[in-house]
Amino acid sequence: MIRRLLLIVVLLLSASPVFAVNPDEVLGDPALEARARALSAQLRCMVCQNQSIDDSNAELAKDLRLLVRERITDGDSDEAVISYVVSRYGEFVLLNPRFETKTLILWGAPIVLLLAGGAAMVIAARRRTGKATGKPLTEAEEARLATILGETAPDLDR
Repeated sequence: MIRRLLLIVVLLLSASPVFAVNPDEVLGDPALEARARALSAQLRCMVCQNQSIDDSNAELAKDLRLLVRERITDGDSDEAVISYVVSRYGEFVLLNPRFETKTLILWGAPIVLLLAGGAAMVIAARRRTGKATGKPLTEAEEARLATILGETAPDLDR
């Protein structure tokens, strides 16, 4: 019973993005609609921020979907549509930022951090090996240990 309920919930939640694009927004030409959906999937909803405008029900996302469809029907290329939206909303509107000099830190930081973390682990491991942990026993402690173990006391005149 619980499995069926979970399955129904998962199916309902997985279908929710389908309802984001309203029927009145859909273009009549299937090829243009496919282009519009592909472009909408690349653009971030500025309200939801971790959803594409294609998946979002926010009013701003709807406005952006309509803008994309308007630009496509006006004959703009995919790159021209993306550039137009970026010029109005900034680079943040792109779900996958472009690889440019100004985004080099964004793309390179994970690699640099991964290499730095690996180097730190190697250095820490090398420092640990071969080092004695703790401090040596004092003469009194050595004598007491020998007594406990039943051995003769070490020569304390060394």
